[in-house]
Amino acid sequence: MKQAQINPRKTPKQARAKASVQAILQAAAHILERGGLETLTTNYVAEVAGVSIGTLYQYYPSKEAILTDIIRQKRARLLEDLQAATLAMRNESFDATLAKLLRAAVESQLHWPKLSKALEYAESFLPLEQETRVLNEQINQTIVAFLEHHQVADAPVAARDLVSALRGMIDGAGLAGESDAQALFERALRLARGYLA
Repeated sequence: MKQAQINPRKTPKQARAKASVQAILQAAAHILERGGLETLTTNYVAEVAGVSIGTLYQYYPSKEAILTDIIRQKRARLLEDLQAATLAMRNESFDATLAKLLRAAVESQLHWPKLSKALEYAESFLPLEQETRVLNEQINQTIVAFLEHHQVADAPVAARDLVSALRGMIDGAGLAGESDAQALFERALRLARGYLA
């Protein structure tokens, strides 16, 4: 798959065009949540979105491009939520900021669990390795800054270990079909506190 096939053809400029693109992405997300990857086709997305197939193809050359845009938006939201969780860390306790970080991670995975599961699989065959590497570095930098602020020893290594362990737990729970965000949050909190103790 060529890189160009996963990128949008153009960026919408006018309000109506932006609304059409959002309708396309929301329709695709609903289709993935209800039926998984095997039910996703550009014709079905256009039908659910209430746009013509021609309008869809103005912006997205393939269903892979739609998937990629959803993945990018989901990743950007996760990173923003993690960074927002640390904004007040200078004025709050370690546990308060840690709880915000974990809630952001759990929410990202379990908000639409079947969508997250479909996107996890899509990430395995889309050429997003470089973007994934950049995202992981940004997440690690956010966690390193939090741990260094609270004087955790060897913060870069601790951040890498913690992110890897928590990602495994949270992603694994999502892939297993868990939907109880509070229970998952409590387990993640035990894991994080146990590691950092």
